[in-house]
Amino acid sequence: MTAPLLAIENLAVSFRTEEGEVTPVRGVSLQISENETVAVVGESGSGKSVTSFATMGLLPRPAGRVSQGRILFRRRSGDTIDLATAPRATMQALRGAEIAMIFQEPMTSLNPVLTVGEQIAEAVRLHLGYDRRKAWAHAVEMLGLVEIPDAARRASDYPHHMSGGMRQRVMIALALSCRPALLIADEPTTALDVTIQAQVLTLLDRLRRELGMGVLFITHNLGVVAEIADRVTVMYAGEVVESAPVRDLFNAPRHPYTRALLECMPSRATQDATGRRVVRSIPGQVSRVERGCAFAPRCTDAKPVCSVEAPMLESDAGRQTRCLRWRELA
Repeated sequence: MTAPLLAIENLAVSFRTEEGEVTPVRGVSLQISENETVAVVGESGSGKSVTSFATMGLLPRPAGRVSQGRILFRRRSGDTIDLATAPRATMQALRGAEIAMIFQEPMTSLNPVLTVGEQIAEAVRLHLGYDRRKAWAHAVEMLGLVEIPDAARRASDYPHHMSGGMRQRVMIALALSCRPALLIADEPTTALDVTIQAQVLTLLDRLRRELGMGVLFITHNLGVVAEIADRVTVMYAGEVVESAPVRDLFNAPRHPYTRALLECMPSRATQDATGRRVVRSIPGQVSRVERGCAFAPRCTDAKPVCSVEAPMLESDAGRQTRCLRWRELA
């Protein structure tokens, strides 16, 4: 049986602060295979982006570190390496070539003093060894692949010459320019309007199938998850609270937090006494607790035991759930 492309095992990430060390991500495990999209969802502060930065080796040094667990990546050569302990030179060689990332805001990720074609060509020359002419031709080809019209001309544009949707397409072209095996997309459609968002999602899904990539898609938008993901991992307060195939999770969520997130979707809005459509929200905010279940203070199904006993992540029928009462609530 082929090993997964990426296997995160019991990951914990810690940061040194003036008040002492904090661990915003604890015991996170997930796997991604080739040609598979795994979505990681949760509110801000749940640990999604920290998990992705740890995978890319982009934690701020020296404050941030992987304090526990492994991040196993299967390279094109067939060798498996632990990204959590890989030397900096190895990570620099991998980033862009075999693992790539699309960041949330393209305007702050693209270099404002280089044309978009130059930025793609630079990555290609570094990782693929192309000469200037071949690298530029490849940059134009990549811009065409992400459906930027008149790519040969637009390659000479600077980022500020382009709309937000076009800049996001440039970021996708840059990330895919070396045909990576693993793509990490950190909320790539957050700043886009609904129409452009749908176009970008369709584009990402098509490119994933054409290139056979594994995709780690980070988002807080469950509507996006329904469109693009094969499996879903739900995080809360730095922990995985549920993991399941996308259809199973939407049809029969097990964790109260997952159910609450689904109820917050605009498509599930209800009418109040005046006939207005009301979108539900989850009261309170993400916070860590000293004992018991982290979601208990916000959970409408919580019992006294939930504030005392910390739930373990249980596996059952290809799914994982971290809840003391999930069987009786299912």
